[in-house]
Amino acid sequence: MNTDDRFLQALQGGARAWRLALERHLKAHGLTSAGWNALTAVADSPAPPSQRELARRLGVDGATLVTTLDRLVASGLVRRDAEPGDRRVKRIALTPHGDAVARQVHAEAAALRRATVARLDEAAMVAAAAVLDELQRLLERA
Repeated sequence: MNTDDRFLQALQGGARAWRLALERHLKAHGLTSAGWNALTAVADSPAPPSQRELARRLGVDGATLVTTLDRLVASGLVRRDAEPGDRRVKRIALTPHGDAVARQVHAEAAALRRATVARLDEAAMVAAAAVLDELQRLLERA
């Protein structure tokens, strides 16, 4: 196998393994990856974002986000608040339960990261991060 193929296979395999490990933790909290991404984006926002802002930040279209938000609302993790002065605009805010779940899953993800990534050689990780950053830049220009 040539180096390009080996690199891409390792990249895809590592990403898949990380995603599956994280999804096991998410599932225990009734979350999908899409739900977790949305919940994290809301939690990391200095103020409740609008649905449009959240969709842009997540790189998804509005219709896709609506389905995810419907699930999060039904689970009691977020709420939609009408924007004062423009009821068409909905701001997405964490509920207290959503905040607690976001903190718990964040802590579990950090523990998973410590249990795995921390066992890797630091110099190799720095080099790998540089390669992946460059790969991202190249692909964004392709």
